[in-house]
Amino acid sequence: MNLLYPNKGAREGFWEGPVGQIDLDTFFSAELAEHATVVTATHEALGQPFAELVRVSIEAIRQGGKLFFFGNGGSAADAQHLATELTVRYITDREPIPAIALTTDTSALTAIGNDLGFDQLFARQIRALGRAGDVAVGISTSGRSRNVILALQAAREMAMVPAALSGGDGGELKGLAAPLLIVPSTTTARIQEMHITLGQMLCGALEQALGLVETDRR
Repeated sequence: MNLLYPNKGAREGFWEGPVGQIDLDTFFSAELAEHATVVTATHEALGQPFAELVRVSIEAIRQGGKLFFFGNGGSAADAQHLATELTVRYITDREPIPAIALTTDTSALTAIGNDLGFDQLFARQIRALGRAGDVAVGISTSGRSRNVILALQAAREMAMVPAALSGGDGGELKGLAAPLLIVPSTTTARIQEMHITLGQMLCGALEQALGLVETDRR
């Protein structure tokens, strides 16, 4: 049994919380078991909405449009990750796929947050940069992130495709986002793991469907 005692050897005054221990073998197995369960549930539940997300993305790109990704915290990191996979490369060198993360322009983010409020962080950028036929992909593990919801409302008003990745019960994204991929879990970490997996699957599917990479190359 691998036991870890967090306080053992700690510098005096550095950590003064309660002394505890963790069975790393049990923790390791439990985390991976939960992950595997959510992978299986995701496989069973999200095939159709994933296919729809790929379809609307292909349609947008072929018509000269682009994809927007946005979210908060870890979801912001996912947004940047996925936009980069598309604009640079995923499987191999190829032509760029137009995608933008609305989480990276610090001047815009701080100006919007300061002047218009944090809730408008992504909606303002959608209204400035989006056009009819583009795909807005909001990422919110709870489905209740106000700035994500307002951005998708703006996208819908502009005749963009308001897509989203979420988890749990989908929150306020149900009835707003379509396609909506709700990871069947209430554990934030597991939802985030599925979001980046689904996002990278989207990148791979787009490369192949757009004829930018050989379909048998992995």
